[in-house]
Amino acid sequence: MAKQSENQAKEQARAGALIIPVTLFEQNCTLFWCLTTKKAVVIDPGGDVPKILAAIKQSNVTVEKIWLTHGHIDHVGGADKLREELKVPIEGPHIADKFLLDNVVNSGARFGMSGVRNFTPDRWLDEGDQVSIGELTLDILHCPGHSPGSVVFFQKEMRFAHVGDVLFNGSVGRSDIPGGNHDTLIKSIKDKLLPLGDDVGFFCGHGARSTIGHERMTNPFLTGTV
Repeated sequence: MAKQSENQAKEQARAGALIIPVTLFEQNCTLFWCLTTKKAVVIDPGGDVPKILAAIKQSNVTVEKIWLTHGHIDHVGGADKLREELKVPIEGPHIADKFLLDNVVNSGARFGMSGVRNFTPDRWLDEGDQVSIGELTLDILHCPGHSPGSVVFFQKEMRFAHVGDVLFNGSVGRSDIPGGNHDTLIKSIKDKLLPLGDDVGFFCGHGARSTIGHERMTNPFLTGTV
């Protein structure tokens, strides 16, 4: 048992992460890196690109990719500009969110966000795909409901996931927006996320991190107490 715990601790120590709150939505842009290689990815650069660049420099890592969980403006508003600044590819989300990425400028105008751009990622992601950074490989889960093309990034050995706006600490993503569907969202959570295991910790698009087990037991949208 001690050996197993030691090995698990080693796996968990393979990555570093920094949350960078961006935009008026206080979206959790995440800088995530492999500790062994110091190679990093920026997940959901929704805006405030100078702030993201400063955090990258302070962390002393080399960003090689941008990953997107879904296509909403607060998660993608800075993606194309950051791609241009860093000269790295954008991976994700699922192609079902193409209509959102084709309308970033219009979405930005509604919320007073200037300087945003419509764009196409270098790679769309789908269920069963994998992405990698440094020595870390993460599995892709397609989890529609908040948006049709929402994806989750899951690192099995570290028991870690980045779930975007699919699931929150104490709540779930909105579904009363174009492309959203509450029943589809709950099905994604119950069929894709809960089976990952109660020990899996996750970062989400807004608010504090949590674990699958905590949400299974206490999240009112999953316990039926809403």
